[in-house]
Amino acid sequence: MENNAHYTAFIFDMDGTLVDNMRVHNRIWIDLLAGKGIFIEEEEFHRRTTGKITPEILRMLFGSRMSEEEIVRFAEHKEEIYRKNFRPFLQPVPGAQAFLAEARRLGIAVGLATSAGKKNIEYVLSGTALSDYFDVLISGEDVRRGKPDPEIFLLAAQKLNAPAGQCLVFEDSPLGIEAARLAGMQAVAITTTIPQDEFLKLNNVIRAAKDFTELEPGQFTRAFYDPILK
Repeated sequence: MENNAHYTAFIFDMDGTLVDNMRVHNRIWIDLLAGKGIFIEEEEFHRRTTGKITPEILRMLFGSRMSEEEIVRFAEHKEEIYRKNFRPFLQPVPGAQAFLAEARRLGIAVGLATSAGKKNIEYVLSGTALSDYFDVLISGEDVRRGKPDPEIFLLAAQKLNAPAGQCLVFEDSPLGIEAARLAGMQAVAITTTIPQDEFLKLNNVIRAAKDFTELEPGQFTRAFYDPILK
């Protein structure tokens, strides 16, 4: 896709984009939901929920049968299990650290916009040594609605003092890509969980890559985009 944008800010999703952890998240969800009598295939759950904030997921699945207090307890329990189980595997997606370091060297503003909570952000960024690369951190606790609502990306752009059209989003989920589109932003898809072909059909995706070793920040700061690179 041809693209005449000149990006001054990069906004990154976290789970599935900077760390390849979505399978762990999803399996914990599936197990906990089964214990409450809800049985759902992992792939279906992933496509329906990735990018949403936890209260939205639980309300979608349980409706009014789960109280606000129960939602909080469920969410805290689930994330404690995740942090314990994923710790031995906690590392950046290949090339992520070098990509972020080069973006900072080029003077690009860098933000994180994730549906994860603040504890999980600290867990991932401190555990991967990526903390110093971000100018702005936006969590699921900072917004009222999860993806595909554009609120989280628009808030990140505001905090970065960057026009939406000059922000490039890095995402691993279709719901996140749609949130970027609704925010007026183009996106690069990281294909840790969903095949490249599915993303390239989306009209705001300018590139899809298996990880950051296939990408260079400088290619997105030019005043043009060579469609051959896609």
